[in-house]
Amino acid sequence: MKENKQGIGFKFAWAGIKVAYQKEKNFRIHLIIGTSIILLSLMLKLNLLEWFIVLTAIVLVIVTELFNSVIERLIDYLKPETHIQAKEIKDLSAGAVLIVAIFAATIGSIIFIPKLLALL
Repeated sequence: MKENKQGIGFKFAWAGIKVAYQKEKNFRIHLIIGTSIILLSLMLKLNLLEWFIVLTAIVLVIVTELFNSVIERLIDYLKPETHIQAKEIKDLSAGAVLIVAIFAATIGSIIFIPKLLALL
């Protein structure tokens, strides 16, 4: 019997997410923060547009962190010894995560601060 290729792709994708969760501390941190923000969003009863913006920001951070992990592992595989260009590639990748995380924090501040102040 021929296996469903889509099912196999999903299996590999899920395996990758499990690897990231098990081995990448920053990935777990971003998941914890993202989950906390989702819980806060539920408590503050965001409207549909706010949900879209918040979820987009969370996903951007998590996906960027995954790409950063891939780049770092690839560089470690190809160039295990210390090299200035390898370091710069890793730093650039980490910088992308930082920019997206700052963007997400800014979005969160714009959406959540007024709602939290209104509760006071």
